[in-house]
Amino acid sequence: MTVPEENPVTDQRPPVPPFTEETARRKVRAAEDAWNTRDPQRVALAYTPDSRWRNRAEFLTGRERIADFLTRKWQRELDYRLVKELWAYDGDRIAVRFAYEWHDDAGQWYRSYGNENWEFDPDGLMARRLACINDLPIAPGERLLHWPAGPRPDGHPGLTELGL
Repeated sequence: MTVPEENPVTDQRPPVPPFTEETARRKVRAAEDAWNTRDPQRVALAYTPDSRWRNRAEFLTGRERIADFLTRKWQRELDYRLVKELWAYDGDRIAVRFAYEWHDDAGQWYRSYGNENWEFDPDGLMARRLACINDLPIAPGERLLHWPAGPRPDGHPGLTELGL
């Protein structure tokens, strides 16, 4: 699945609220695909210019700070692979659960688990993201998220199928 391109005329990022189950699932997969590119500038375009974030204990406001955060993140979280799953939706809000795997520069692998709450503006840009994340050290043989760099292939199992 590909991430919708930003519309240069309206700056709209479909699908837009109010979300249905189908459009919420599309929004979640589009976010997953974008994050798996590990391109901070591209990912930041999905957020409003004044988007507010809480990521673990870090609080951010604005696309520039989001892009800076993501640059730092992917410099230390190497070979990052992410899977997101819709948990709930209502109107302009979506809740997701996720897991991602990565290793540090010493070669230690981790699986990071978490939940996110998202709130969107009328154009489908994320205005608020609240994330809670926990990291679990894992052995290389415990990894479950295997695919080449980039978006998760359509045939790769999701969180439920993986038992996560």
